[in-house]
Amino acid sequence: MNARLLCLLLAVFALPATAQTADDLKYVTIVPGKTAAETAVRTGESFLGRPYVHYTLEGNATEQLVVNLQQFDCTTFIETTLALAFTDQELGASYSPAQAEPVFRKYLTKIRYRNGQIDGYASRLHYLSDWLRDNERKGFVQDVTHDIGGVQVQKAVNYMTTAVHKYPHMSDPAVYKQITQVQTDISQQPFWFIRKDQFRAIESKLREGDIILLTAARPGLDTRHVGYATWRNGRVYLLHASSDYHKVVITPQPLADYLLGNKRLSGVRVARIRSIPNKVAFRPKHARLMSLLVKQ
Repeated sequence: MNARLLCLLLAVFALPATAQTADDLKYVTIVPGKTAAETAVRTGESFLGRPYVHYTLEGNATEQLVVNLQQFDCTTFIETTLALAFTDQELGASYSPAQAEPVFRKYLTKIRYRNGQIDGYASRLHYLSDWLRDNERKGFVQDVTHDIGGVQVQKAVNYMTTAVHKYPHMSDPAVYKQITQVQTDISQQPFWFIRKDQFRAIESKLREGDIILLTAARPGLDTRHVGYATWRNGRVYLLHASSDYHKVVITPQPLADYLLGNKRLSGVRVARIRSIPNKVAFRPKHARLMSLLVKQ
C-alpha cells in the first residue's frame, strides 16, 4: 500500500494551550473507499481504540470550532470522520497539506453547526434530530428511515433544559431561551424510526457507512447514541465511540442484538451519506496518512 504523509496543523481549542512538544505529533489515516460513506467507515476504523471522552466541545468561553482527533464522543466521532471523507472526496487523488487543512475545517464546521455557520452556543447542533435535519438540508445525508420500513412518531424533547448542570453555557438566559426554542422545534417535528424489535427485519436494507441514530427510550430525549453501520460476516455491526467501552470500537455483537440488549434504546433512525454536490466519486487505492500537530 502506498501512502502519502501530510503535515496538517490542527489546533485543539477545547483545552488551555501550552507549549508544543514532540509528543504532540499524532497520526490520522484517511483510507479512501468507493463512496464517501465507505471512506468514513474505513477512516473511522483507523481510530479504533481512541478514547471516548464526554463533553469534548464544552471547554470554551465562546463558541468556536474544536478539532480533536485524539479523543471523541459519539457525535464528534461521526462529524470528524465524515469531514475527513468529504475532504478526501473534494480534493481527489493528490493534494497538499496546505490544501487539506482548510477543507477539513470547512466541512467540520458545516456538519457541526446549523446552516454551516458558527453563531454562538445554540448554533451547534446539540440534538441529533436537529443534526440530521440540518445536514439533510445541506445535502450531506438523506434520512432513509421511512424508505426502509420506519413508522412515524412524535416526541417532546427537553433534555438540555432539564440538565443545565451539564451545560455551563445554559446559565446564560439568552442561551437558555435559544435552546428552549430548538427543543420546541424538534418536539413539533414528526419523524420516522424503526423499533428495535423490527431492526432485524430491515437489516438487509442497510448499506456500509449508513449513519445509525439510536433513539432513546427515556422521555425528553430524542436520540441517545450514533455510529456507523458496517457489515461483518453477513450481519450489520456498529462502529462507534462507545461510553460503555470507553473507546472507539465495533460492537462485539450484531447491531440487532445490541439494540435488544439495551433497555435505554427504543430503535433507530438511518441517515445515508451522500456524495458532496458536483463532485464525481473517485477513490484511489492508497491511504493517506495525515500527521496532525495537536496543541493540548
